[in-house]
Amino acid sequence: MKAHWGRNLRSAAFVATLLCGGGAFAAENPNDPYEGFNRAMFKVNETVDIVLKPVAQGYDAAAPLPVKAGIGNFFGNLTDFWTSINSFLQGKGGEGLSDAGRFLVNTTIGIGGVFDVASEMGLDKRSEDFGQTLAVWGVGEGPYFYWPILGPRTTRDTFGWGVDWAADPVRYVDDVALRNSLVGIRLVDLRASLLPADKVVEQAAFDKYTYIRDAYLQKRRRDIDQ
Repeated sequence: MKAHWGRNLRSAAFVATLLCGGGAFAAENPNDPYEGFNRAMFKVNETVDIVLKPVAQGYDAAAPLPVKAGIGNFFGNLTDFWTSINSFLQGKGGEGLSDAGRFLVNTTIGIGGVFDVASEMGLDKRSEDFGQTLAVWGVGEGPYFYWPILGPRTTRDTFGWGVDWAADPVRYVDDVALRNSLVGIRLVDLRASLLPADKVVEQAAFDKYTYIRDAYLQKRRRDIDQ
């Protein structure tokens, strides 16, 4: 449970991009040559959040903490196997084995990942995606984009997300109703986990768009360097 909430707090700056609209235009940034388009998409996401945020608030208020932790752990466990693959692709054999071990332990002893037994055993949760793998392979990050729903991505991360999406096990659930339910629950749980970030962004940023763009780029570069 602690690992679940720690992960939420560490990723808060990143997924706060779903929350906010832009402000006045800042000075041109060489990483952001399509700022006009990106700010327009930023406002689209702000409009989407008018519906999503109240749903997430209702879920956060109504669901008991163990239920929210279990849901977050379940979806987090689905990403651990893909993290292990990316670790191996990046030449991080030891980390890849640890990530695979997390997935195996939590899928079995943790009852499908609902309980994060692996963290209690010292198998720390990490996050590796295909965008990070491309970076390790020497692919440049390219221009910054802000996409509807997806939020911020560099060009490299946009292509990386496409591979991540193709590897998402939820996509391969045959039952359409179940698959759509899993997608919806995951989205609401993710948005609810980032409700604490709302006030942080509101209070810290004069221009929210610039704040979030710079935070995203810094975080991604830090993740790649680790």
